[in-house]
Amino acid sequence: MVILKINSEKNKISTSIYNAKRQGRAALIPFVTIGYPDLKSTPDIVESVCAAGADVVELGIPFSDPLAEGPTIQKSSSISLKNGTTMDNCLEVIEKIRSRGVKVPLVCMGYYNPIYARGLDNFCLEAASVGVDGLIVADLPASESDPLLINATKNNISLIPLLALTSTDETINLACQKASGFVYCISVLGVTGTRKSVNVEVRKLVDKVRKSTNIPVAVGFGVSTQQHVEEIAKYADAAVFGAALIEQIGVDKIDLAPQRASDFVKTLGNL
Repeated sequence: MVILKINSEKNKISTSIYNAKRQGRAALIPFVTIGYPDLKSTPDIVESVCAAGADVVELGIPFSDPLAEGPTIQKSSSISLKNGTTMDNCLEVIEKIRSRGVKVPLVCMGYYNPIYARGLDNFCLEAASVGVDGLIVADLPASESDPLLINATKNNISLIPLLALTSTDETINLACQKASGFVYCISVLGVTGTRKSVNVEVRKLVDKVRKSTNIPVAVGFGVSTQQHVEEIAKYADAAVFGAALIEQIGVDKIDLAPQRASDFVKTLGNL
């Protein structure tokens, strides 16, 4: 078993989340699908959510079979792929975002097959070169993550695990040993999507994670209101939200998407 992680004191992702905590709030981590509603608008959307108060941005790499995603994000991924989005495009978009002076930590969220097909070393090297700080791979369990972890750490990229309400103590401990940046706790038994409330059971999962690591803990899946974010702030360090933001981005004309995204982030952060 390989235990490698980026020093938390030098970790951009952890630092940004801790900065929010010192301000007495949960860090905001919006999810944006690269290439939705189109590739041209993605840098504008990311820049707008950063200006609106995002502490970290999760960038979805579109995939044909996104098992962890509900209808909204599945649809955004499908539209992105129909737009012709490739891994090359994703890396180019991230490079463009960084070229605009965006300093907020960027975390890629995707699935293992496209990363593996590109070559783990090659992908991590390319991702680091365009400014990626972290990586979430939804279908890669901690027990099988060593090859990617080695290459990610070598390129100063945090490998961020997903933990579920059904995760065993052994799984939680192993994932936390390998994690850096933050640990992502899934609040539901199901896929992404907006919900009326955040499952109170996730608090028990967060408490278990706290016993295994001192890095930040984020809660996501179903987060869609300021009330949700405030509730999460009572026991976790960050709130991740995707489906509700994607719905706002796609509701009207593409050229208005960045402003709608900005307005929504401000609403969740009460800014």
